Amino acid sequence: MARFATVLFLSLFAAGGAYAATITNTDPAPVIVVVTEGGNRVEVVVDAGVSETLCAAGCFMTTPDGDRIGLGGGETIEIVKGSAVFK
Repeated sequence: MARFATVLFLSLFAAGGAYAATITNTDPAPVIVVVTEGGNRVEVVVDAGVSETLCAAGCFMTTPDGDRIGLGGGETIEIVKGSAVFK
C-alpha cells in the first residue's frame, strides 16, 4: 500500500509541472520578473537564453517592462526586448 501511495504521489507531482507556465529569456542579459502566487511575491531572475517553469497553480507575473499578466499555467512566454510574447 505504501508503494502505491508513493507512486501516486510522484505521478501527481510530475503531472503538476505539465500545467505550469514556461518563460524563456531571449534577451542577451538576465531579466527579473515578479511572480505573485498565493499571496506570495517573489522576484525570479531569468538568465539570458534560459527557460524557467513557474505558476503551477496560477499567478500574476510582472514583466521587465512593467506589464502585469495573469497566468493559469500551461502558457509559453518569451521575453523579447524586455516584453512578454506569448507563443
